[in-house]
Amino acid sequence: MTTPVHDPAATTVPPPRSRRALVAGSVGNFIEWYEFGVYGYFATIIAANFFTPEGGSDVEALVKTYASFALAFFFRPVGAAVFGRVGDRIGRRPTLILVVLLMTGATTLIGLLPTYATLGVAAPWLLTLLRIVQGLSAGGEFGGAVSIMTEFAPPGKRGLYGSWQSFTVALGLLGGAAMAALLATVLTESQLNGWGWRLPFLLTLPMGLAALWLRLKLEETPSFERIRNERPEPGSDSGAAVDRASAREVAKAIALGVGRLMGWSAAGYTFLVVMPSYLQSSLNATFQQALVATVLANLGFAASIIPAGALSDRIGRRAVMVAGALLVAVLAFPLLNLLQDPAASTTARGLGVFAAGAVVGLMAGPGPAMLAEMFPTRVRCTGLGLAYSLSNAVFSGCAGLIITESIKRTGNIDIPAYYVVATCAVSALALFTLRGDDYRRALRD
Repeated sequence: MTTPVHDPAATTVPPPRSRRALVAGSVGNFIEWYEFGVYGYFATIIAANFFTPEGGSDVEALVKTYASFALAFFFRPVGAAVFGRVGDRIGRRPTLILVVLLMTGATTLIGLLPTYATLGVAAPWLLTLLRIVQGLSAGGEFGGAVSIMTEFAPPGKRGLYGSWQSFTVALGLLGGAAMAALLATVLTESQLNGWGWRLPFLLTLPMGLAALWLRLKLEETPSFERIRNERPEPGSDSGAAVDRASAREVAKAIALGVGRLMGWSAAGYTFLVVMPSYLQSSLNATFQQALVATVLANLGFAASIIPAGALSDRIGRRAVMVAGALLVAVLAFPLLNLLQDPAASTTARGLGVFAAGAVVGLMAGPGPAMLAEMFPTRVRCTGLGLAYSLSNAVFSGCAGLIITESIKRTGNIDIPAYYVVATCAVSALALFTLRGDDYRRALRD
């Protein structure tokens, strides 16, 4: 894409406004990924409550649960396109307000939803409908939040500011895991399966109201205000020519962005969300053991994200993200073999999953800034939101379904490693096409 760069000084904003944008953008991401994490951690319980009519197998129910999980991801691109258009035409602020309202409402309703035993066949359909609403709102969340964070970022700190999006993903997943672990500790198994699983979803309501309050106080970015005043009239010949050229360039950038992100998407969800169900269904781990492993992986993920984002401001996005993709590909099979080895110590397994999360963080830290730098301001919400949501729809949303169904059909418990290696290898190739100096250049109008 060839839009000229603009004067970096034009985007300089006072530190208080930058920090407010960082907090307002981060809080919605936390809620979104807290909920998606909770759904993944409680997948086996949700399967029993919503997808296991009398006579159905546990594996079949888990596959259906992950199908619902995947369906929500496939509505993310729709949300990215719809809300991205709002963000690029009307503003980042109204977009972020709307998506947090939708996410909060849908998640709270999941916590109130009657189960299959009470409502019959309507229960899984209603659950799936609410997951679709969540997918739509999540699709709009990423584009708006990353645009706000990177457009308000001080010069030379886009990688650091953008990394907070990924960091709050880790915090959300950790928050969900912590809540799941707490409930598994203080409640009996029957209480957890009966009503305890609802509590993490209901907790979203007060969190969502807090996020709404923060976003109502948010201002528009200087970048958006500037291009809104310079945009051609929608019906003019010049405006139509710009739209046609922009559409072609954006489509190419989105496809490239999907390739650059697919390893992050696949490895992130395999190691950070799908792992609990994999450990329980394939390695006979208890629910508590699976949660401990997931918490350690997410701690490793959280620990490396912000340093990786800051490092990418010094040496470039390409170097850090390629290193992450290659390390994940190299470590995938040794990690899985370690978890499968009955003679491996608990400490060794813990260090292994911590390291797995940390190398995924090398891709996730610089990733948001890398995407923001691929698109000009006038289409940034839509472009980066679609690239991210399409990658997540295919390679994250389908991770649980692909892994569970493949293991069921083949009996090969190494499937997660094959999946991660293949996607990270493609990502590494796509990431090599990054310009070495993109991180030094101002965001484009």
